[in-house]
Amino acid sequence: MRVNITARHGKMISERLRTHVNAEVDKLDKFYEGIIGCDVVLDSQKMDQTAEVLVSIHGYKLSAIERSADTYKSIDAAMAKLERQLKKVKAKQNHYENKRFIEEVSEEV
Repeated sequence: MRVNITARHGKMISERLRTHVNAEVDKLDKFYEGIIGCDVVLDSQKMDQTAEVLVSIHGYKLSAIERSADTYKSIDAAMAKLERQLKKVKAKQNHYENKRFIEEVSEEV
């Protein structure tokens, strides 16, 4: 999976922060296997630390934006939002596949 990490407004990304982001993005694979890429944009304005995460999967682009006083909390909250979104997409796809399978079986009978 391709992961791009970008900082806005002159903020430098430390190696510890980059490692944390990569670890959190890797956790998303257990919720949905077909993730194509992930873009993480970290922004700092006064006391707000914003994390914007965009995930590309086949047929969808999911996004989550979180703002807090701590960058790590913002990243964790955005990833939690994406986990819920990925679970919902996977459930929709499984429902459609099961429905299609049931229709194929009923046509054969």
